[in-house]
Amino acid sequence: MHGSMSILQHAIHAAVGTIQSLESMQEPLNLAAQTVEKCLLGGHKLLVCGNGGSAADGSDFSTEFACRFVGDRRPYPAINLASSESLITAIGNDYSYDEIYARQVRGFANAGDVLVAISTSGNSKNILRALEEARRMDVKSIALLGRDGGAARGLASVELIVPQHTTARIQEAHKFLLHVLCEMIEGNLAREGK
Repeated sequence: MHGSMSILQHAIHAAVGTIQSLESMQEPLNLAAQTVEKCLLGGHKLLVCGNGGSAADGSDFSTEFACRFVGDRRPYPAINLASSESLITAIGNDYSYDEIYARQVRGFANAGDVLVAISTSGNSKNILRALEEARRMDVKSIALLGRDGGAARGLASVELIVPQHTTARIQEAHKFLLHVLCEMIEGNLAREGK
């Protein structure tokens, strides 16, 4: 049991340190919030993608807009690109797994939309391809990355890079940043009516 307490205490200390390190992200976070707000209030949509835990975080983030975050308000279009098993497996089978998100960006994105791409390593090939496709189409993008940003660094319109090396801490920070983004724009979305 003593070993478990050590692991718990270490995890709490590391998580608190990681979250506190995010204070330096105020400027890119403001830009990300403005980008999402302009997109949704302009009648456009969010496309969100990630792998594994990042896909789950993307699902939660898109749900906060399509359903609600805190109070009752009208729904906004936010699509989790990881949610259609038949589409993902068809693209993976007919093209390649690297194309599962890029092909959806190409099919679903329009001018004014925003791609939100989440990758703890910044090296996931399908995330890189999605960001490249968004850039090719002149669609704005927000990347939540970890470590040093990996190969995805420099591909997105806005980057939120958590300079941590432990995947769990990066994912916790990404989840936190996504919820803070929701908090930052919720008031203006709510004013648009139900």
